[in-house]
Amino acid sequence: MIVTLEGAGLVRLTVAQALVRFLAAQRSERDGVRHKLFAGCFGIFGHGNVAGIGQALLEAELRTPGALPYYQARNEQGMVHASTAFARMRNRLSTLACTSSIGPGATNMVTGAALATINRLPVLLLPGDVFATRVASPVLQELEDPRGYDVSVNDAFRPVSAFFDRVWRPEQLSSALLGAMRVLTDPATTGAVTLALPQDVQAEAHDWPVELFAERVWHVRRPVPEPAALIRALDVIRAARRPMVVAGGGVIYAEATEQLRVFAEATGIPVAETQAGKGSLRYDHPLALGAVGSTGTTAANRIARQADVVIGIGTRYSDFTTASRTAFAHPGVRFVNVNVATLDAVKHAGVGVVADARETLRALTEGLSGWSVADSYRELAGRLAAEWDGTVQRAYALRHTPVPAQSEVIGVVNEVADPRDVVVCAAGSMPGDLHKLWRTRDPKGYHVEYGYSCMGYEIAGGLGAKIAAPDRDVFVMVGDGSYLMMAQELVTAVQEGIKIIVVLVQNQGFASIGALSDAVGAQRFGTRYRYRDPDSGRLDGDVLPVDLAGNAASLGVEVLRARTIDEFRDALRQAKGPRSGPVLVHVETDPLVPAPSSESWWDVPVAEVAELDSTRQARKSYEANKVNQRPFL
Repeated sequence: MIVTLEGAGLVRLTVAQALVRFLAAQRSERDGVRHKLFAGCFGIFGHGNVAGIGQALLEAELRTPGALPYYQARNEQGMVHASTAFARMRNRLSTLACTSSIGPGATNMVTGAALATINRLPVLLLPGDVFATRVASPVLQELEDPRGYDVSVNDAFRPVSAFFDRVWRPEQLSSALLGAMRVLTDPATTGAVTLALPQDVQAEAHDWPVELFAERVWHVRRPVPEPAALIRALDVIRAARRPMVVAGGGVIYAEATEQLRVFAEATGIPVAETQAGKGSLRYDHPLALGAVGSTGTTAANRIARQADVVIGIGTRYSDFTTASRTAFAHPGVRFVNVNVATLDAVKHAGVGVVADARETLRALTEGLSGWSVADSYRELAGRLAAEWDGTVQRAYALRHTPVPAQSEVIGVVNEVADPRDVVVCAAGSMPGDLHKLWRTRDPKGYHVEYGYSCMGYEIAGGLGAKIAAPDRDVFVMVGDGSYLMMAQELVTAVQEGIKIIVVLVQNQGFASIGALSDAVGAQRFGTRYRYRDPDSGRLDGDVLPVDLAGNAASLGVEVLRARTIDEFRDALRQAKGPRSGPVLVHVETDPLVPAPSSESWWDVPVAEVAELDSTRQARKSYEANKVNQRPFL
């Protein structure tokens, strides 16, 4: 029974009940449109949260159905990935919460927290914690630290959270919640927010002011550019002869893609894209150069080498984007950085504009009225982009035998997918191949997690993306290595009747690291799935008889198998049809057939001394590329 103290404006609830009621009442708003800030809560229950958050979610489900729907997860890391993917699909305006028990249930979420924070995506984590009263310490799964009794495994969340608090007393909950909402809805500082909840405190009752549970709207800001900063940026751009735009995830999260198109067409400045920014401009726009950097297109990277001004919009300038600081090779190159985060706006000694991407693009377009690059430069960008598109088409149509190349599989998925459908990926060789080869036709159609490049994100991320966008088909592209890391959320998709189309690419090992191992002279050591040979003692025997498609079928997933590229196309079209749950299409590919070259580099240090000739030769190549790195000071 919930007791309300009428005259005092108080309601008596447990800490967990108050938390759940508060979350259900939160809203975000941008451009006059409101959204539920929390669309639900993933959870796995144990002794650290079942009597607190678990009980509170049950009461909420019975009291106000749909206010904060509960999703049952299979792995704590997976549920964080699903929530993060949901937030990305919703442009950071809505997310999901995640509750776990203490101990391993909590620490399983640490990897997901790091991924969310690195990618600047909001997710709320609610790990259970040890007894605040210490009445029975050490409790089950408690870490005892001789340096102090206020330490628990949840302190591992501190460096990977954008905000962290531990609620030792009921009186602390209100300020903790308000601080959490502030960070979750701030585009400059958002990421994983962790509120550690001691299991005894979760169940403790307290008299709460009723206004804590009133609907609360968090306005997501669109900061406009400072006039002086805008003038500095315009001066640099007007002086450029060969400028280019590098569009990052901030363009998409700010819903600035249309304004970017207007800016590009008005000025003639071509646009390249990071992994998070892919989809900022349709692939077939004449000024769309495609991917840039280590996994970029030759069109973008050739323009980048000659660019005298780089306009970075909503990008972190990761090493893949800058090709480890070798992509932008012009001796006098200057950077104009538009970002809501000061941290990113000042990178590469750039002229920083700390502001919203859409508002800044509008201001830049107006400020550059009547100015344009030379017609010959526009034509060059269009010609290079068209040449690359021809390269993509050839990669799509290799007809490699006896099993297809990975580029052919990507081509068929691109062909079968509708323009608004979503492709999800995260780790291995596919993200790089997708970055340069996928023809994106919608700003939300490309969902590759490459900030943390976390193996195991794919299926859980696909689940979250589909929950966020039920009107789109979601294609999850996952290699056998990532599938073996984390496929459990397929069961959640079966349970909820959520259709995701999983393309399981079997190449008998870690294809991406195998290729990198070759490049550094390590001869694909430890990257193939093989029996240990009894004679050599090495892992170079026969291929392991692992049946991952059979594994998926055992989880309740509909499975289709394909041996050729034509069978794969037929199976994928069948999977595209109406379904009441997940479907998996299994296809084997040849890991030794690479995608077209990016004419680029990535800095992975090679051993300075080695007995192996392969390593010594790789070191020579490494040193030759290393001299091209720029400090950008």
